[in-house]
Amino acid sequence: MDISVRKKADIDAVFTAPASKSFTHRAIIAAALSEGRTTIRNPLFSEDTEVTVNALRALGIAIECSPSEIVVEGCAGVMPQCVNQTIDCKNSGTSLRHLVTLSLLSPSKTVLTGTKRMQERPIGALCEALKGCGADIEYLGAAGCPPVSVNGGGFSGGRITIDASKSSQFVSSILICAPYAESAVELMPKGSVASRSYIDLTIAVMRTFGAEVDLTPNGIWKVMPAVYKAPDGVYTVEGDYSSASYFFAAAAVCGGSVTVKGLNPDSVQGDRVFLAALSKMGCRVSVASCGDSPGDPAIKVESDGNLNGIDIDMSSSPDIVQTLCAVCVFARSPSRIRGISHLRYKESDRIEAIRILTESCGCGFVLRDGVIEIIPSDGGVHGFECDPNNDHRTAMSAAVIGLGCGDVLIRGAECVSKSFPDFWENLKEAGLSE
Repeated sequence: MDISVRKKADIDAVFTAPASKSFTHRAIIAAALSEGRTTIRNPLFSEDTEVTVNALRALGIAIECSPSEIVVEGCAGVMPQCVNQTIDCKNSGTSLRHLVTLSLLSPSKTVLTGTKRMQERPIGALCEALKGCGADIEYLGAAGCPPVSVNGGGFSGGRITIDASKSSQFVSSILICAPYAESAVELMPKGSVASRSYIDLTIAVMRTFGAEVDLTPNGIWKVMPAVYKAPDGVYTVEGDYSSASYFFAAAAVCGGSVTVKGLNPDSVQGDRVFLAALSKMGCRVSVASCGDSPGDPAIKVESDGNLNGIDIDMSSSPDIVQTLCAVCVFARSPSRIRGISHLRYKESDRIEAIRILTESCGCGFVLRDGVIEIIPSDGGVHGFECDPNNDHRTAMSAAVIGLGCGDVLIRGAECVSKSFPDFWENLKEAGLSE
């Protein structure tokens, strides 16, 4: 599917944020490990979350999906007996990495695989950390990458040291299963931790389901044995800041205003930093009461289209780096984006994707010492044809540029179904896409 995006000016639009993909993944996993039935309300239905649902079904967990909720029959940490499984995680790194530790709790052997790109993405640090505490995990292809074979039978726990410099999902995978380890888990990161805000998100879900998670002064996560149980058997997924970032970015580059409903202003989602970034660039950000009922919060971004460059560290919020760079091409001064090295290991090499988008629209791109510099064009931003390389965030970021300059053609635009299946329909309903 090809999508053409035309220039828009002085927009005035209202959107409802889709449910958080990150929260949905983690809620489904916690519900599967819970005692009794859990109803997950307002989940995100996307390619990635479907991978997690189908994987857990393959491992013997009963899950029913309806248009507005997911009902999970938990196993209380005792995974059902099932035949050995090969689970295709496609290109969902969240699913595959969380399933590595989860598969240890299964009594069977599980093979986890995925697309060609998934088989290039790193999981070695996670597997080696688990092997260090007795896990039986074997690489079936290139060392440190999927596919892997995980022999279940239990997760011993104890003190675990892990290198999380390439992905916070290594930490989240262990943490979310830690209450079901044979002994208390003490998880100690070695060196820097990528995307730390996503670990906070994982811990928030765990605590909602009743687990105790402590972070010691010397940076060790401690988790005691427990059994998950959602309050009243219900978990409601909040709106997604990373998906909403494209709407906020539209206001920034087009001028005008965008209001997004369904976001928690006090969320632990690290991608909230996008609003602070837009504010520094010259936008006005406010919380309004214009939700579906009186008092429901909604977040509004207003812009006159005159944007300043920014210097910012994005190490905790990798999923919005491309969106931010799409805004930066319209700034009046250069921007510097730091903390981006782990973008190499996403659905595509997103540093290279940013270079292509930036140069394709006529702006300058410099990568030096792990810092991206976006240099605005003296001649203005112009249209281009985008091949997103099957990366949903590249496609949606290209759409942002198109709204600001016009004449952007996006090939393979259906790739947004990985995280935001209704993205193009949302733009069309708001009059922002053809």
